[in-house]
Amino acid sequence: MATATKGMFVDTTLCTGCKACQVACKQWNELPMDDETAVREHRAFTANSYDNTGHLSASNWRHVKFVEQFSEDRVDARWLMMSDSCKHCEQAGCLEVCPTGALYRTQHGSVDIHQDVCIGCRYCVGACPFGVIDYNQRTGRVNKCILCQDRLEDSQGTACAKACPTSSLTFGNVDDLKAMAAERVRALHARGQTDAYIYGWDLGNRGTITQGPNKGAAVADMEVVGGLNVFYLLLDKPEVYSLPSSPQLPQRNMNPSAGVALISAAVLGVTGLAAFRRRRMEAVAASSEVSS
Repeated sequence: MATATKGMFVDTTLCTGCKACQVACKQWNELPMDDETAVREHRAFTANSYDNTGHLSASNWRHVKFVEQFSEDRVDARWLMMSDSCKHCEQAGCLEVCPTGALYRTQHGSVDIHQDVCIGCRYCVGACPFGVIDYNQRTGRVNKCILCQDRLEDSQGTACAKACPTSSLTFGNVDDLKAMAAERVRALHARGQTDAYIYGWDLGNRGTITQGPNKGAAVADMEVVGGLNVFYLLLDKPEVYSLPSSPQLPQRNMNPSAGVALISAAVLGVTGLAAFRRRRMEAVAASSEVSS
């Protein structure tokens, strides 16, 4: 019997920015601090709102984003917060370009990394349209969220979802999470919050942004790179959350480029051979004239 694909539904409307998920991820996966001395001396600040890590990295597999929106007169304001991590894409660019098979699809549908097989080539870093994977300078390999594979094998959920006090992060079967997300968006729309939509799957929701600089703009559910097994309920355009509005996999353009490269190489080869033969014939002709 096949195992159902596991994932997470991230409801940003419930996120309070408490960072319990970040702490749980660090603790469970025993991830080091980027600069422990700076943290202990209270110098580890990004100066960007309450964001303390800035981005995902080899030692930060989960990152809570803070977006502050104010009207020109500074009267109206709202905060948008989102707990970000690897999306465990259905069409995973990192997995497709890995030359050694270090990145692989688990029985739960997540994308994990065989650390002993990774050679640190970093092809996956460039292939991820979400900036999730990072090269670990200490180990010479790459790291990212692995959806708590060790916990899943023990029939547990992810550490971040377990720690979330508001249920902004929900772990479960992706099909069940889609149904939950669709119901949540319908409920928000019913009470006038029509800017709610899903980033990662198209569940049929359409709406209009009601607050912030993009007020009045239309929004709609988005299925990206074949679907995201860790997907999001958003209240504004993807780029507001530093998410790509139309993520592409670089390797999708490799076949045409490779064809052009082969044709160019063939043309250059034929041209070079012709030039070589011409020079050889000229040299033979010159030799004959000298001998005569």
